[in-house]
Amino acid sequence: MLKPRLMKDKHGLLSAPIGRVLFTMSLPNLIGILTIYGGSLIDTYFISRLGTDALAAVSFTFPVAIVFASIAIGIGAAVSTNLARLIGSGNTDKAKSFLFDAMLLTFLLISVLVAVGIATIDPLFTLMGANEKSLPLIHDYMLIWFCSAPLLVLLMVGNQGIRATGDTRSPAIIMSVAAIINLVLDPILIFGLGPFPRLEIQGAAIASLISWVVAFTVSTYILIWKKRILELMTLCKLRIRSNWKRLGHIARPAALMNMLNPIANGVILAMLARADQGAVAAFGAGIRLETLFIVVCMSLTSSLMPFVGQNLGAGQHQRAKDGMMMSLRFALVFQTLLYVPIFFSGHGIAELFSNDPLVVDWLSFYIQVLPAAYGPLAVVIIFATCLNAYHRPMMSLVINLVRLFVLMLPLAAIGLYLGGVKGLLIALPVTNTIMGIACYMMASRITEPDTAQKHYNSDKITNSADSTL
Repeated sequence: MLKPRLMKDKHGLLSAPIGRVLFTMSLPNLIGILTIYGGSLIDTYFISRLGTDALAAVSFTFPVAIVFASIAIGIGAAVSTNLARLIGSGNTDKAKSFLFDAMLLTFLLISVLVAVGIATIDPLFTLMGANEKSLPLIHDYMLIWFCSAPLLVLLMVGNQGIRATGDTRSPAIIMSVAAIINLVLDPILIFGLGPFPRLEIQGAAIASLISWVVAFTVSTYILIWKKRILELMTLCKLRIRSNWKRLGHIARPAALMNMLNPIANGVILAMLARADQGAVAAFGAGIRLETLFIVVCMSLTSSLMPFVGQNLGAGQHQRAKDGMMMSLRFALVFQTLLYVPIFFSGHGIAELFSNDPLVVDWLSFYIQVLPAAYGPLAVVIIFATCLNAYHRPMMSLVINLVRLFVLMLPLAAIGLYLGGVKGLLIALPVTNTIMGIACYMMASRITEPDTAQKHYNSDKITNSADSTL
């Protein structure tokens, strides 16, 4: 049996100055996420060269892709917070069994969803509003994408296991390499450069598949041989049931919370499809740009999970809260300052993604309006993520339910009725501003639940024999 190499506070999560720890952990995350989403935007750029129909087709697939990513994020959040707490309390043996059982559940769940997805491609996207021109393109893209989805989800969950140890550098490198491979293969396979055939939108899906194969292989190697936190274990019913229950406490509401966004985006896409196909293409590109514009705060969020989790596991509640509040204030200031250059470069950015004047107009409007509330949106994202580390996933779920279905979609419908596509888009930053203010106020009052701390204190003194069964 491999001996774990995890060392308590190896990365200074429990003792070093908070600002320095978060900066040191966030920088690799930032580089990795920038590479990933930069590659995604370049992917969108290459596909846009195939025409508006191809760009619209990929826009329709985006909500479905995010459903799978949301499951990965949900399970990954449970893995990150539970492993971080177990590591913070010194129980690395139990952390190993927990990660194995989490990866097993991930594989089984995604395999079922892939089978369902492949069988329902045409009716699903028809329901979302795809027309006869888009459906064949969507089918070509999603058939390959569904087959590669298990690799992507297992990769994302595995990387969260690495981050839980305090190592944010390795996942950043892994995802950066994957993005570079995808970047190189995209033009070759899409346009048929050199000896390769022209595969168009199908080539983009194949490029992604190859990059995920490489990244998954490297991530698994690090978990097994570098960190020694993952190994093949005997299938013990009692252990698996216990770990799946612990995983589900965070993963179910976290995954559902992340699925709410693509569901809401799907509804908005359906609204836009009945108003203007050019707006659909613009909205799809805008969603990807949005992620790039808040990439700094996303990298900070990824660092907060192990930081808050390990400090709560070690009983340092005030340090965990100080790190969260510092991050919220930084997000507000940074995103507000970033809005100025984004506003003035909106039209130029939009022209990179389409030659269609109508798509350019809608996308430039999107870029100039929505980033005005990215500061409050970052507050919502950071606070909702930290709630998982505080073992309050239901509260996080409620926040997003209110944001999307009580405020955003009704306001979007009203905006569409009163002001067309522009009215719908304006409703989105209004929603984010309201929820950002509410989340900041709630964050200032948060405390560690007694039940969560007692649960993890017990891990310090209980025998972990179930992890070796």
